Amino acid sequence: MNTLFGIKNCDTVKKAQTWLKQHEVAYTFHDFRIDGLTDTQVRGWHKELGDALLNRRSTTWKQLTDAQKAEAEADPVALILANPTLIKRPLLDTGTARMVGFKQDQYAQLFR
Repeated sequence: MNTLFGIKNCDTVKKAQTWLKQHEVAYTFHDFRIDGLTDTQVRGWHKELGDALLNRRSTTWKQLTDAQKAEAEADPVALILANPTLIKRPLLDTGTARMVGFKQDQYAQLFR
């Protein structure tokens, strides 16, 4: 089953949800803030996606201290668990593949 991870008020998440519905792709939505995240999930995503997982353009990132940013560069998992909006949104997990962000052409290729 496809799972779309994000926050409900994120415009990019909304665009991804609209695309999935229009293309009749079944999915469940997992809100980071409401449903939480586990250490295992975040570590797995970081191992697979690497640097792409961390959203350095987010308001949350910009509000971090230099020490926190340095910590995130070394091992971002603890900081992401404390601040899940540091994850680039949305994160789509198909069960066999994961991708961050939303681009229509990438979704179309993934679900063709």
